[in-house]
Amino acid sequence: MTQILHFSGGNKRTFEEVNTSTIKQGEFTKFNLKDGRLIMVNTANIDLVEVFKKDEKNIANPPF
Repeated sequence: MTQILHFSGGNKRTFEEVNTSTIKQGEFTKFNLKDGRLIMVNTANIDLVEVFKKDEKNIANPPF
């Protein structure tokens, strides 16, 4: 899976190869990438999270 995080200040950050079974929500959202990295995000700073299956990530022709 690929996740694009949209931060309150307008910045975006893309994370690819997200291990979705590791996502835990709380004050910080935590998840692991398939290469073993742990990502911690302060949920208060996020406006939107986009999630794509790897083969569906086509911004010009979204799957919905």
